[in-house]
Amino acid sequence: MATFFSLLGLFFGALIAVVTLTCAIAWYEYANRDPQLLNRRLAPRRLAFVVALIVVETACLALTILLQPWGWLNRKEKPAVNGQPPIILLHGLFQSPACWLWLKHQLRRQGFSDLYAIALPPWKDVEILTERLAKRVDELRHATGLQQVHLIGHSMGGIIARNYLQIRGGEHKVDHCLLIATPNSGSKLAPFALSPLGKLLMPGSAFLQRLAAEPLPADARISTIYSRHDNMVLPYENARLDGARNIELAGSGHISLLFRRRVMQTIVDLLKEERP
Repeated sequence: MATFFSLLGLFFGALIAVVTLTCAIAWYEYANRDPQLLNRRLAPRRLAFVVALIVVETACLALTILLQPWGWLNRKEKPAVNGQPPIILLHGLFQSPACWLWLKHQLRRQGFSDLYAIALPPWKDVEILTERLAKRVDELRHATGLQQVHLIGHSMGGIIARNYLQIRGGEHKVDHCLLIATPNSGSKLAPFALSPLGKLLMPGSAFLQRLAAEPLPADARISTIYSRHDNMVLPYENARLDGARNIELAGSGHISLLFRRRVMQTIVDLLKEERP
C-alpha cells in the first residue's frame, strides 16, 4: 500500500511539475512581450489565479491520463440512423478517445447521440491518421445515408481535421468543424513533443505553411475555441485561424478546456446552429 501511494505521489508530482513548467514558459514569453506583466506578478489575486489554473489543469490532465486505458479498448460504435449528422471526435497528441467521455456525456444530454471517437496514435504519420479519418467519414456517410458529418478536434486532432478539409478533399463531406485549443500556427513548445507529429507543430514548419497556403473551404463552417491562458499553445494567438469563427476564452489551460461548461455550451450552440 505504501508503494502504491508513493507511486501516486510521484505521478501527481510529475504532472504538477509539467503544468507548472509550461505555465512558467508561457509567462516568460508574455512578460518579454509585455513588460507590464512584471508589475503584477506578485499581486495576491494574480497568484491565486495562477495557482487555481495550475491545480485545475493538473487535475484534468491526470483524469485524462488515468482514463487512457478505457480509450484503448477497441470498441466500434455502430452508426445510429436518426437523421442527425454523425459527430467525429479527434483527440490531441498523447491523449486517447477517453478524453472525450465528459463531452460525449454532455452532448448526449443535449440530444446528440451519434458520436464517434477515433484513436490517433502519436507514432503514426499525419497522412495515415488523416486517411483513418477519411475512411471513418465515408463509413458513416454510407451507413447513415447522410452527406455530411461534424468534426470536433482538440489540439493535434484539430490539425488532422484541417488536413482532411483543406488538402485531402473532405470539404464537401463536413458540415461544421470545431477546433478546440488547436495550434493552427504552431506552438513554441512543439520542440518538447516526443513524437514525429510534434515536429509538424513547429511554427513555420513546411506542413503548417502548406495548410496556411490552402484556402478554407467555403462549404464547411469552421470555428475555433481557445483560451488566452493555454499552457501548451504558445503564444495563444496561434490558436486563431484566419477566415474561421474565433471564440476566445480565458482562465483555462490546454486540457481543462475539454471540461469547461462554457466550452460545452458553445459547442452545443454551434452544432445546433442552422446554416444561413
